[in-house]
Amino acid sequence: MKQHVEINDLDHLTIGGIDVTYLAEKYGTPLFVYDVEQIRANAKAFVNGFKELNIPAQVAYASKAFSSIAMLQVAKQEGLSLDVVSQGELYTAIQADFPMDKVHMHGNNKSVAELEMAIEHNIGCIVIDNFHEIQLLEELLQKHDRSIHALLRVTPGIEAHTHDYILTGNEDSKFGFDLANGQAEEAFKQIKRNSRIQLKGLHCHIGSQIFETDGFVMAIRRLFETLANWHERYGYQADVLNLGGGFGIRYTKEDEPLALESYVEVLVKEITEQAHYYKLNSPEIWIEPGRAIVGNTAITLYTVGSKKEIPNVRNYIAIDGGMTDNIRPALYQAKYDAILANKAAREKTYQTAVAGKCCESGDMLLWDLLLPEVEPGDILAVFSTGAYGYSMSSHYNRFPKAAVVFVENGHDKLVMRRESYQDLIRNDLSYE
Repeated sequence: MKQHVEINDLDHLTIGGIDVTYLAEKYGTPLFVYDVEQIRANAKAFVNGFKELNIPAQVAYASKAFSSIAMLQVAKQEGLSLDVVSQGELYTAIQADFPMDKVHMHGNNKSVAELEMAIEHNIGCIVIDNFHEIQLLEELLQKHDRSIHALLRVTPGIEAHTHDYILTGNEDSKFGFDLANGQAEEAFKQIKRNSRIQLKGLHCHIGSQIFETDGFVMAIRRLFETLANWHERYGYQADVLNLGGGFGIRYTKEDEPLALESYVEVLVKEITEQAHYYKLNSPEIWIEPGRAIVGNTAITLYTVGSKKEIPNVRNYIAIDGGMTDNIRPALYQAKYDAILANKAAREKTYQTAVAGKCCESGDMLLWDLLLPEVEPGDILAVFSTGAYGYSMSSHYNRFPKAAVVFVENGHDKLVMRRESYQDLIRNDLSYE
């Protein structure tokens, strides 16, 4: 799905019907601007996809993509469940009054404090990731005289066509129990011996930014082979099958993502067929889209500063942000598209690289971007920055974190304040 961006009569970019140069002037830059209407549309594509097929399901927003009280309030309004991976994300959910029975906790190294917080608030599900966690969970449930629902995270050995750094479903992964070497079955038997852990089913996640469905189909078949085996040997029937997330979005014209509903149709079809083939109950389907919910809903606005032109080599323009608000290009060579928001319809004749202002040669946001003639003070708008921009931002070089604005129905609302310099030193202690 495309962002709701247009060009107005002033030759300015708009998002959600609001001139972004107005937003840049009002709130300053760097600035994340989210189109809430687009967030809702993406959420509905998944939720309604299951409803129209009359399939029981939970669509859990993977809050690691972007977590804030306002964001989780929108997720709650759209009937989403929630995937959290830390006390901080769970605390944010509590502050957003998110229903705890729809919260699922992930993590490959959950601490005692994290598990106790999850147990205390009676969250809907814990996704068990390793043998150490099984032991911790057993001890804590006994200590607090509680029980909890759980999924077993497994690695089905399926590789998605994505960047090596974000592959999680192959056998060589820090996440989950491997199906091929018997780890998953041993974990299954340990969990089934404990009456306080109610094992609802299996979870897998095969990767991120996936533009095809073959990997999901292969993973489903591998999971059903396992479930059929466990049914025959132990009489086990899974109530839930969680296929994770990873549904791709468009960052540049090179990307060709599927319609979000298409993923739902394929998952439902394959799970239904496999359940029928093995004569098993058809489990409730859970998925965990994060990027697919928010990725294409936001733009980041920057103010252009200096220029550097190296004859016969390259042109550079520098912006007032960079790897502190978008680490992805430096981390795994992620690509984006951008335009000058205040010259949105002008002919693009100037080829340039876009440099961040951090003291790192690797702080480059875009390469070989075509723009109109660029001047200091121009506003650069970078598209599809809604996922893993703010959430992975840092204080490198002691830059304050950017502000976040939501726009909807022609109105703009500040939902995360720009940090002040006082915020930067709030935890500093004097040595004198």
